[in-house]
Amino acid sequence: MLFIACCTDKPDHLHVRLETRPAHLAFLAEKGDALKVGGPTLGDDSETPNGSLLIFEETDLEAAKAWVAQDPYASAGLFEKVVVRPWRHAVGKGL
Repeated sequence: MLFIACCTDKPDHLHVRLETRPAHLAFLAEKGDALKVGGPTLGDDSETPNGSLLIFEETDLEAAKAWVAQDPYASAGLFEKVVVRPWRHAVGKGL
């Protein structure tokens, strides 16, 4: 089943994101083909990261939430808010 994770960074935590980014990318690489799409959301300047969006496969909602909680960004306290929900592709190019 597919899930989305929408994560919002805490204000003034860009330094945490930058310091933790290598560990975060290594963590995502471990997901392999189950990670469909991932990347930062951006501020009004269209450049400064202010959160993350992930689309990935997992067995159920609890496993999806647990996986996102293990992300080094989450462990480092970067996120102010995390929403994980089941998701179904309906329109546009398939994943």
